[in-house]
Amino acid sequence: MESGGDDDASRDAPGAAAPAGSSAPTLSRVLMALKPASWPKLLVAAAFGQVLGVIAAGRFDPLGAALGFAFTLFDLAFVVLLNDYGDREVDALKRRMFPEVGSPKTIPDRILEPRSVLQLGLGAGALALSVGLVAELFGARPGALPAAAACMALFVAYTLPPLRLNYRGGGELLEMLGVGFALPWFNAYLQSGRAAPDVLGWLPGFALLALASALASGLSDEHSDRLGGKRTFTTMFGPERVRTAVEGMFVGAMLVWAAMGKLAPHLADWWTTVPAVGVMSWLHRGLTAAGRAADADEPAGISRYKLALHRGVWWGTIVLALTLLARWAIGALA
Repeated sequence: MESGGDDDASRDAPGAAAPAGSSAPTLSRVLMALKPASWPKLLVAAAFGQVLGVIAAGRFDPLGAALGFAFTLFDLAFVVLLNDYGDREVDALKRRMFPEVGSPKTIPDRILEPRSVLQLGLGAGALALSVGLVAELFGARPGALPAAAACMALFVAYTLPPLRLNYRGGGELLEMLGVGFALPWFNAYLQSGRAAPDVLGWLPGFALLALASALASGLSDEHSDRLGGKRTFTTMFGPERVRTAVEGMFVGAMLVWAAMGKLAPHLADWWTTVPAVGVMSWLHRGLTAAGRAADADEPAGISRYKLALHRGVWWGTIVLALTLLARWAIGALA
């Protein structure tokens, strides 16, 4: 749920110049503000939910997939734009502190004007809600509209008044709930029509990865967040402890998924998780190396650390989704 710019580790490099947004075409500026490089965080969560929905229903529903990804994209735009609007003062402070460092800031770097950011974000939110309405009226998904609203309400509590929990030490936990549970659950429901299938037992492990990603998001903003009065896990506990927690969550997710054959044998065979855990174990080496590098607290080091984490999260989840589909297909053909 964190604004995509600082979640895109590949763009948190030193010397990143502020874009000349005012001279770029309007469509290019809007696309820049939407930060496409950050989209995998939500798209992987949505795809994982869709796979769980296919397994729960025992078939693939094209309408459920279309509605799920439409909601995800509109919700993503809603989150990215309104988070930039809500964080405009802290982002401006960061740009003043580090004028040549970090990813572009939508409002301080004049990519879009504040009013445009607000209007586009609210419009995207309205479209996301309309997807829930269509799913309820025409997709035989009772309660899809309030469910869509509940998913979006997590973000409202995250960054907008009166709660603004991302400024009060609760943002990372809300991101875990939104990206780790709510979004994949909603996609699974739109795909399957089942609100609580057993296959949702895979989500606790994924939620640990979402929490790891949320914790890492604050590493690059420690100083500006602290001066701007924003309470995150990084400003409260320091980057070293946060990196320790991130790596612990990553390993915890691997252990939870590896244990699924024992915890829920009806959901997993021994080979179901071996490929994903193997990929994550291999990528974990890069994560720990980046966390222990001499420049781990510098912009370039933080960039490498977040990129290593996201590679492990995304590739591990994708590989698990593929093996889950393979297990379901083999069972269907047997």
